[in-house]
Amino acid sequence: MVTFADVLAAREAIAAALPATPFWSYPALNEVAGATVHVKHENAQPTGAFKVRGGLNLLANLPPRLRERGLVTWSTGNHAQSIAYACGEYGVPCTVVMPDGASEEKARAVRLLGATVVLHGPDLGVAQAYAETLDGHLVSPGDTPELIAGVATAYLEIFETVRSFDAVVVPVGSGTGVAAAAIVAGKLAPGCAVIGVQSSAAPAAHDSWRSGACVQRPCRTTVEGLATGRGFELPQSLLRGALADFVLVSDEQIAAAQRLMATHAHTLAEGAGAAGLAAVRARPDLFRGRRVAIVCTGGNAPAREIAGLAG
Repeated sequence: MVTFADVLAAREAIAAALPATPFWSYPALNEVAGATVHVKHENAQPTGAFKVRGGLNLLANLPPRLRERGLVTWSTGNHAQSIAYACGEYGVPCTVVMPDGASEEKARAVRLLGATVVLHGPDLGVAQAYAETLDGHLVSPGDTPELIAGVATAYLEIFETVRSFDAVVVPVGSGTGVAAAAIVAGKLAPGCAVIGVQSSAAPAAHDSWRSGACVQRPCRTTVEGLATGRGFELPQSLLRGALADFVLVSDEQIAAAQRLMATHAHTLAEGAGAAGLAAVRARPDLFRGRRVAIVCTGGNAPAREIAGLAG
């Protein structure tokens, strides 16, 4: 499990490398959202996404014998960049297996951070299976405690700034971010509802939470940061009894929210980074008139998403 003490330790481990990210509210965005929305700008991280917090915490706590082996992981992009960045900071070899159809922009970014990229298979499940055959210390994107403790530091920054939110809405891929939010909110803001949001075209984490057991589901979303086809046991175990609700939105609703983030919050958000706003707009019964924190989890939008902002 991951505890609040682990989160505090993670903050100490990464503080020198990562200053707090901006946290703003925008009147124009509030008007279209029908709520008072504060945006946590994790798109301002050096890798463009929140996951770098977890990668640096993992490397800070990794024993020397495992660093010497090098790290192996699998990802469609932001987790890959997180591990590659952290390995570069610590001088540790890194191999990332990505599906054949992974964004070329993200694959290039991982290579530029010094990691070896292996393109293999049609989806993350096949990429994972291949990663498990390679030499090195294997890092699961979802079931690694140090990653969750690291990304939870973003929620320390949120709730140490404002504790009176009615809800915090967190995009869900593997579920590390929403599990992290639940840990911190439970300690610092127990009156704040933690709500997950996932694409209806990739509902594995949502369905796992609803059923109480990890399940697999088809992954048809075009939103790379939400493109997971199975639930992960560690995040799911942390969510049971801690998550207030879990919302599904369409890829089209996410794209509309991306455009609003650009025009009303001066923010280039990748699809996953706009999913929180999509949920607020899709479910006025949950959010209208309330004070809500949303997390722009990343700004690594591929070219096709950037082109779609004008649509």
